[in-house]
Amino acid sequence: MKRYYIIIAVLLFGATACTKNFEEYNTDNTGVSTGQLKPDFNDVGIYLLQAERSIINFSGGGDPNSYQVQQNLNADLFSGYFMSPNPFNGGRNNTNYFMMTGWNGEAFKVGYLNIMSPISKLRSNRIDTAYPAVWAVAQIIRVAGMSRVTDIYGPIPYSQAGSSKTDLPYDSQEEIYKRFFLELDTATTNLQSFINSGKTLPFSFANFDLVYNGNFTKWLQFANSLRLRLAMHIVKADASTAQTQAEKALNPSNGGVITANSGNMVVQVGGSFTNPLVYIDRNWGDTRIGADIACYLKGYNDPRIGAYLGMSTDKNIPSQYIGIRLGAVTSANTKDDYIGYSALGSAFSLSTPVQIMTAAEVYFLQAEVALRGWANAGGTAQEMYNQGVTTSMTQWGVAAAAPAYLSDATSKPAAYVDPKNSSNDIAAQSTITIQWDEAALPEVKMERVMTQKWIAMFPEGQEAWTEHRRTGYPKLFPVAHNQSAGVVTDAGGVRRLPYPQQEYNTNATELNKGISLLGNADNAATHLWWDKN
Repeated sequence: MKRYYIIIAVLLFGATACTKNFEEYNTDNTGVSTGQLKPDFNDVGIYLLQAERSIINFSGGGDPNSYQVQQNLNADLFSGYFMSPNPFNGGRNNTNYFMMTGWNGEAFKVGYLNIMSPISKLRSNRIDTAYPAVWAVAQIIRVAGMSRVTDIYGPIPYSQAGSSKTDLPYDSQEEIYKRFFLELDTATTNLQSFINSGKTLPFSFANFDLVYNGNFTKWLQFANSLRLRLAMHIVKADASTAQTQAEKALNPSNGGVITANSGNMVVQVGGSFTNPLVYIDRNWGDTRIGADIACYLKGYNDPRIGAYLGMSTDKNIPSQYIGIRLGAVTSANTKDDYIGYSALGSAFSLSTPVQIMTAAEVYFLQAEVALRGWANAGGTAQEMYNQGVTTSMTQWGVAAAAPAYLSDATSKPAAYVDPKNSSNDIAAQSTITIQWDEAALPEVKMERVMTQKWIAMFPEGQEAWTEHRRTGYPKLFPVAHNQSAGVVTDAGGVRRLPYPQQEYNTNATELNKGISLLGNADNAATHLWWDKN
């Protein structure tokens, strides 16, 4: 495996072309091509490894700068999980809604250069016809990665990506989601056929798979779980399609979903590749725990708190679990002011796999399906909720505490008290408790499910931000200082990232058509198609 790590590092550092300069990408993402070229097994490894890593980008070589601007200084902040103690750009930056053009294009670039491009090359090598099961994994990776990109920006080039080097059309987010579901149809059909056939590949797919070590059954279960996740994203925009896709994902005849932590979608690290979030936290000190997650965990006496959060190390305050409120770091601060607040906890090291999706998340999705009265939920909302909490606590090594936690009907999120600056103090935004209450109003049940889901998804900020935008839960503290010049409201928060400057420079005509699909507003306050909250 070591040689593949080296190859991918070279590829990632060499990927400097603009977003349209990659191999031709077939516009029919669900069909098969007719070429007869013999696949190159080494190319399979190169391209799959690159795409797997780039769902959450690994720069490699001990420099996770790309991940930092792809996610940590965007979604990780807006999800309530993290806050930077570093007053970047003189204290005016994304942390206080002064949106940084140089940061906000990274997810777009990574999506096209490091996900779409290598998977397009797999198809050029005729993997789709020679080894449909391998191609199915590539399709699943593409949907997993590019769903994050569209959920960051909205309309993006997708159906015709690679068909032109001059004008690259944008698809509406509605059309992109429809295509995702079609691609997952093809992928799951091919995986089921391969699994049921009992055949084997003429090479070790495990050598190219940093997620499931070549286990196609687990890839099938992740694909169904991903379908369920995407279905719930669009429930307020297209409830009919959402229900159809959710029920399909949960239909046992389709192969099942992730039900145990052994099936969690996590990307292994090794060689020169480390966990980028941990690297930024431990080696750079550029990220610390957000006030929101700290206050929920403290208020609930949550047994996961030590796994998630470290104790403060600031010599001027008592040792405690304390996060930084979003927007609290301004031009008046230095990095040293807040670097001693809580860092990542005991469960995290540089070798910790990077988390994309867990069994706990799937159980909470099933709880929401049950709340909506749809088929195939797997049990009642209460049963799925309790299983989600228990599975999360098992994941983090505190399973024994789950029964008492689930019986707690009084604990509520804590208020935030900044031991260094009382102007940042703020009351808890929610009074939601832990124990399930079947007599509660439907919206209270939804808040309870989504709050515990958010706690369980830590530290994966991208999906947490998406679900917060979709549902309004958990209720987060408003930004302490808003530097958006009135564009982003305190109550609304950041809804998306503006498009990268590179698109204005090289694809302006089609970009403007994409912006028209957003109501002609390319700013951080613009709601996406599915964001009806």
